[in-house]
Amino acid sequence: MSAPAPSLAHRAEAKLVRGLIRLLSMLPPTAASRLGGAVAGFIGPFLPVTRKVGDANLRLAMPELSAAARKAILRQVWRNLGQTIAELVCLRALREVPEGSPKPGYTLDGWDEHVAPHLAPGRPALFFTGHIANWEVMPLIAATKGVDFGFMYRAPSNRLVDEMLGQLRRDGYDSPVQMFAKGAAGARAAYAHVRNGGALGFLVDQKLDTGLAVPFFGKPAMTMDALASFGLRLRCPVFPIHVKRLGPARLHVACEPPVALPDSGDRQADALALTAEVNRIVEGWVREAPGDWLWLHRRWPKGTA
Repeated sequence: MSAPAPSLAHRAEAKLVRGLIRLLSMLPPTAASRLGGAVAGFIGPFLPVTRKVGDANLRLAMPELSAAARKAILRQVWRNLGQTIAELVCLRALREVPEGSPKPGYTLDGWDEHVAPHLAPGRPALFFTGHIANWEVMPLIAATKGVDFGFMYRAPSNRLVDEMLGQLRRDGYDSPVQMFAKGAAGARAAYAHVRNGGALGFLVDQKLDTGLAVPFFGKPAMTMDALASFGLRLRCPVFPIHVKRLGPARLHVACEPPVALPDSGDRQADALALTAEVNRIVEGWVREAPGDWLWLHRRWPKGTA
């Protein structure tokens, strides 16, 4: 059965996105990133989501911050988001560069020490990060290292936009990367990929209606259980990947040692312990650079205090 024709609104939205992609693709990566950050940083703070979600999240998670500090962080959040979106258009230009280089790209630390020794052909591996700095580089790095990589993502409701973003990602990688849309079918395909010896990446910091309630900034937060489920079932390495923003189209990626997998014999307790450890790691990254995290999604249940 063929998919329904896109609505007029979706076609108009797709036309706008296509025009933005065309504009950004004409600019050097640094200029494109700077433009995206400037536009989002100017408009974003005036949008209702900034106050209703972003500021509320900051007051909940970091109550010690003043109103002025929260305002500055949220301005940086929008700037980073605009840069990340613009950098998706020029993903092919973001490659590993030497430390201290002014060129666009990313510096990479810890891959040879913490990741490469645990990888082997046909052996599964899991990676996780959060919506911090530019999260799009995790599959890019894996692809450039020759890893059979896939990742789960939340598909936009506009099918036309989803296709354009998917094409940008495919064009930006050196080798094929599989993309699994969130949902039951995507989860089954993702598990089959990793069970057959592939690597899989997760963004672990979005609120779910289902999952595990574990602490995040000291408050219970519904957190995906797929990472813990896959890792405990397959007993494979689970790598934290910390992306830091250095500037427009300039990033630093720190690969941290694999997380120790609990093995108490109680699968539910082990899943809770592993998920709590993942949240603890992500929280540490966010506290280090709160303006690089996407505070604009509803991470905690309404009424959390």
